[in-house]
Amino acid sequence: MSFKRTLITTALPYANGPVHIGHLAGVYVPADIYARYLRMQGREVLMIGGSDEHGVPITIKARNEGVTPQDIVDRYHKIIKDSFEEFGISFDVYGRTTSETHRRVASDFFRRLYEKGEFVEKTSMQLYDEEAGQFLADRYVTGKCPHCGAEGAYGDQCEACGTSLNATDLIDPKSAITGSVPVMRETKHYYLPLDKWQPELEKWILEGHREWKTNVYGQCKSWLDMGLQPRAVSRDLDWGIPVPVEGAEGKVLYVWFDAPIGYISNTIDLVGDDYTKWWKDPETRMLHFIGKDNIVFHCIVFPSMLMADGSYNLPDNVPANEFLNLEGNKISTSRNWAVWLHEYLRDFPGKQDVLRYVLTANAPETKDNDFTWADFQQRNNSELVAILGNFVNRAVVLTHKYFDGVVPQAAPGEAEDAVFAEIASLREKITESLDGFHFREALKLAMDMARAGNRYLQETEPWKVAKTDMARTGAILNAALRICADLAVAFGPFLPFMSEKLASMLGLGQLSWDMIGQPGTVAEGSRIGQPVLLFEKIEDDAIQAQVNRLLDTRKENDLKGWQPEPVKADCAYEDFEKVDIRVGRVLECVKVKKSKKLLQFLIDDGMEKRTILSGIAQSYEDPSVLVGKEVCFIANFAPRKMMGIESQGMILSAVNPDGTLTVISPSADVRPGATVG
Repeated sequence: MSFKRTLITTALPYANGPVHIGHLAGVYVPADIYARYLRMQGREVLMIGGSDEHGVPITIKARNEGVTPQDIVDRYHKIIKDSFEEFGISFDVYGRTTSETHRRVASDFFRRLYEKGEFVEKTSMQLYDEEAGQFLADRYVTGKCPHCGAEGAYGDQCEACGTSLNATDLIDPKSAITGSVPVMRETKHYYLPLDKWQPELEKWILEGHREWKTNVYGQCKSWLDMGLQPRAVSRDLDWGIPVPVEGAEGKVLYVWFDAPIGYISNTIDLVGDDYTKWWKDPETRMLHFIGKDNIVFHCIVFPSMLMADGSYNLPDNVPANEFLNLEGNKISTSRNWAVWLHEYLRDFPGKQDVLRYVLTANAPETKDNDFTWADFQQRNNSELVAILGNFVNRAVVLTHKYFDGVVPQAAPGEAEDAVFAEIASLREKITESLDGFHFREALKLAMDMARAGNRYLQETEPWKVAKTDMARTGAILNAALRICADLAVAFGPFLPFMSEKLASMLGLGQLSWDMIGQPGTVAEGSRIGQPVLLFEKIEDDAIQAQVNRLLDTRKENDLKGWQPEPVKADCAYEDFEKVDIRVGRVLECVKVKKSKKLLQFLIDDGMEKRTILSGIAQSYEDPSVLVGKEVCFIANFAPRKMMGIESQGMILSAVNPDGTLTVISPSADVRPGATVG
């Protein structure tokens, strides 16, 4: 079926922190690529986004910081919105779920379903914090995961193994508010009977949308095969949209009922009553761009809500991506293991397109992928600079050198016919890939277009031809500039800042998709702008600074998670008395040659001097700092030879949480030879 228009929605990020590269790779960059592509085709399209400002993570952060939830969402909504804008994510509207429009639309939606009898009221036992005097939502309960045994699992999910949980599944549950052990109490909630809509969902998804991505279709089938159950759409909280019916005092809409309605309310904020054209006209196609953790909500829960209402379109496709990891580890906001967008924009000003390129070239479209700073640098230097930037720079510089920046006349020949046939083929393949949401492949094909341009210049060698035939030189450079124009269009959805800069350099005006492969896009006799570098090499020190930041984060996380070693088995006091621990003063301390681990100490033990070897060299870059210190050592160990040196004792040291070792010294001056006991 052909559609008149396309409505694109993007998952609403929680306004309890900034967005990171995982969010960008999973949702916002692919959505923006597709929206820009449709606009370049002259299609009617809206891209709807916004902040999700309700939910327990926000209340927890507010409680931890001693501020109100509104303070939290106001702060992070601005950071997120400003970052998206600077990064070039081209929302037609970026709203928020604390707006008056959203409160009204969400309340009306619930009330409409309630009055139609679409909810089931059920009483159940839930965890209650007697000290705080409130029921505990999933994220307010922590405990040991019943599946993997990890401590600190939440009441809805274990972040260690990824298993979905119920709060009552946890072993030794505790309240995240007070730390007390919760009790079970009775409470009433409103449930959306997903099982009622299962037959329609099966027909709609399993029969009607086999073209969906394998991960999306497979996850939906798995949920349907297990049999859908009623899902609560209310919570006992004081932050959120109040349940708008009598007898529901103290209850708010569950965030996963409230949030997707934000797509509707944000559209209303943008176009007013005209929103029905986008949400209820069957000639409008709706696409949800999300990460894989949101598939069930956008393919099962939200469609069930729309079916229950009966007046809305269902999504035509849900092109969800997998997860992006960072340097081999899962991105974690709680552990600060992330590359935050607002910090990237600060550290790499003017390099939005570099990150957009890397995230697309390594997009987790079919499986989890890994972002590394080494790959980021390599792709910039070896692809954006050396292939794309190099071709454009050569074409523009040579045009200024030989023709004073005036576009020369075209004169097609065999070389030109060959390269433009390749361009035409690539255009078809890029279009097909974009239509199928294969953005990584489409980007690779666009870069192949730049490679074709470089090959063309290498084969035609206009710098040599210029010595004998300026007309032929002009024809070559005319073709090269035409390829540059093709690149400005082909990369437009992916690298909008570069595309705009290149189009301005060539004097192209507004770009449209059908310009690719068309002759005369750069008018003969027109004057192009001065050459401007589209990309710059990224040096090692800039990358090392980012790597060091992650290493510092890893060290901080290790320290936070440090636990003392378990106490060893009991030993008799008489056994301990056999060990002679004394204080000695370090006279000399040097690294043992050909050993990475050993330091050689010369100790004044109060009676004579003795040599002791200790495997702590990797904890002391400069062992001379130990000279003059008093240290504790075991004096009555039998001598032992290591690396040809006899060691006459053992230096006592403590193992730090980061794995380094620190020699144990008395806190006050103690004479060498003093015993420790």
